[in-house]
Amino acid sequence: MKSSNFLAMLIARSLYALVAFITGIRPKFEGNIPFGTERKVYFANHASHGDFVMVWVSLPKKWRDKARPVAGADYWLKSPLRRFIINQVFNGLLIMRNGNDPKAITQQMTDALAQNVSLIIFPEGTRNTDDDILLLPFKSGIYHLARENPDVGFVPIWIDNINRVLPKGKVIPVPMICEVNFGEELYLQENEDKDAFLQRAREAMLALAPAHKRAQYAEKG
Repeated sequence: MKSSNFLAMLIARSLYALVAFITGIRPKFEGNIPFGTERKVYFANHASHGDFVMVWVSLPKKWRDKARPVAGADYWLKSPLRRFIINQVFNGLLIMRNGNDPKAITQQMTDALAQNVSLIIFPEGTRNTDDDILLLPFKSGIYHLARENPDVGFVPIWIDNINRVLPKGKVIPVPMICEVNFGEELYLQENEDKDAFLQRAREAMLALAPAHKRAQYAEKG
């Protein structure tokens, strides 16, 4: 085994153990998992820089090995260490977030799915740092990806409490019990338009949020 591969494996195992210890996260599916390892799109709410790691840790190893987080090249290519982590540890799919060609990004993700991997994405497009908003509106990219891949299942995920583990502006994580809840996969329906799909996907994700939080934000209007 190459030294770089060994180091990547060591970092991956260490990250898994550290995140699981700090957050109490464990894989949610120990028995019959309702979706396959390949050609899935896991889409989750986005409240912190650690969100894709939470999804990654929550997947059993067979599923985790097939999952590639979609990440911004502008952030992850800034230093050799970041490049090593995203490429060698997480096998991330790097995209140019500030580019002017959204079709190219969709094609990049479609090409990845064609290689029988799964993707981790965040359809809000940016981190939600507003305590008064439970979930930001979805960007249209998830719809275009579904339209190009109607045979691919989209699995909604709700990550809860991770923003309290690593509060904004803090460097040292605070131990806190977190949850990563998986919903049933959904597919783009025949003749379903963009607005209908985005609403259905968003509602599927919101349904996984804790009931008290949904009630709290419903009262705020």
